[in-house]
Amino acid sequence: MAESRILRFRELPEIDRGTGVRTRLLVSRQLGAEGLTTGITHFAPGAEIARHWHNCDESVVILEGEAVCEIDGQYFPMRQYDTTFVPANVPHRFLNRSDKPMAILWIYAAGYVTRTFADTGVTVEHLSTDDRATLSAD
Repeated sequence: MAESRILRFRELPEIDRGTGVRTRLLVSRQLGAEGLTTGITHFAPGAEIARHWHNCDESVVILEGEAVCEIDGQYFPMRQYDTTFVPANVPHRFLNRSDKPMAILWIYAAGYVTRTFADTGVTVEHLSTDDRATLSAD
């Protein structure tokens, strides 16, 4: 059985995913979570991630700034606390088209999460070294 934990955000390692996108993993399999993975991602002004989908449902809350969310080819402007629900296997991505920072809280309904890049069909384990913000090595 997993043990209860308090996570101190500032003590968690930050993962540079390239192109101005930085992530901190919160709850994950590393803590013993079997059906939940969460984290916070910061987007510098102009930063974006490649279109992709996951092997599980996802919800994202805009914590700071303004975002554009693309879901299955449709674009939706989002503001602080606006929230998405994206079912498994639906292409989506987030973009920061503003001149201010943007941050999201993401929640996956699985302990093991993959990301499949829409442009290539390549599937990688979530937050592995191959899980970059864009297809380029930046």
